[in-house]
Amino acid sequence: MHLQITDDSPLARARARQNATRTAAPMSALPAGNPKPVAGSADAAALAGARAAVRGATRARSRVRRDLRPDQLCTLRRLLGEKYEYVDHPLFELPDEQAYIEVFEKPELLPLPNVDWYVGLMDPRAAAAPSTTVPKSSGSVLLTAAQERVLFSQFNFCRREVCRRRDALGPGADPLVVQRRPEVREMLDWYARADQLRIQIANTNLALVLAMAKRVRIHPGDFADLISEGNMALLRAADKFDVSRGFKFSTYACRAILKAFSRQGIKMTKHRQMFPVDFDPKFERSNHQSEKNAEHEDDCADEVGRIVNENLADLSDVERKVVAARFNVGPEAAERRAAGNLRPLTLDQVGKMIGVTKERVRQIQNQAMDKIRQTLEDDFLR
Repeated sequence: MHLQITDDSPLARARARQNATRTAAPMSALPAGNPKPVAGSADAAALAGARAAVRGATRARSRVRRDLRPDQLCTLRRLLGEKYEYVDHPLFELPDEQAYIEVFEKPELLPLPNVDWYVGLMDPRAAAAPSTTVPKSSGSVLLTAAQERVLFSQFNFCRREVCRRRDALGPGADPLVVQRRPEVREMLDWYARADQLRIQIANTNLALVLAMAKRVRIHPGDFADLISEGNMALLRAADKFDVSRGFKFSTYACRAILKAFSRQGIKMTKHRQMFPVDFDPKFERSNHQSEKNAEHEDDCADEVGRIVNENLADLSDVERKVVAARFNVGPEAAERRAAGNLRPLTLDQVGKMIGVTKERVRQIQNQAMDKIRQTLEDDFLR
């Protein structure tokens, strides 16, 4: 709720009396040492009451919880339904406030890497065969062991806070039910911070994936797939790396990236054994003949309709009725189509219509089709 201050409100009246008092007794007319003029006890009480109402409205407004956005709700479902863990650190054993100070406030700010060189390097339009060499003026950052400890401790601290708040919600929590709880928004805020730190770790070590790619002999066309697999291995390594053991992240990530390259190489080898030739649109089977056949069938169908309508095959009245009813051609069929009856009649239905058996209808139909076929071959297909 919003508190509107009008001319009739207690706060407005108290302020008006204060201004009137100060105008009537200016500060220069007061004797030395006298305090400033204040309003009466009734005005002070009204002013205090109005301020209390404002504070109450502010607290009530702060208690109103909005529903999560669709993207936040999707993230919440993923956090509650999938596995999400962190790597413990000795600093996490401290009290929460002290651990936060040790992890975030005491260390200096870490430099952010520039990945513009990577985007240009992986652009397929940049070169036919992408290079695996990092430019000297790339702006990449090489972190020291101390800086890596700071970065990974911050990353796992954020993930720990996410896990703590998720555990507080309880197993099997419904996202639609718990989305207004304050710990849910705190969990999403910590998750966003952890995701930013994860991206920073990956961007700092992008050159490591390219360096590992030099050791693998692959087809130039598979370079982008190999780098993509290496980047996924880099992210998985960042989630599982324990910085408290004293090793650098590159020592752990190199092995993970090479194993990912090995798995990708086996997968590509199997694919090439199954499909020895790459797909080339020039070698794709043409549908020109099928299109010509369909066009020829349409022309023949139109010509058959013209033969029946103009009776170029010298059909009898019974034969024309049978052909029109069985194949929806001729003047009678046009009337049925106009009435909404698009389905051709069966042999039994045509027999009842002209008063013969369905076997006799079949014989009449065959005689009429022979005449139409002969006329079509003589005049149209010749």
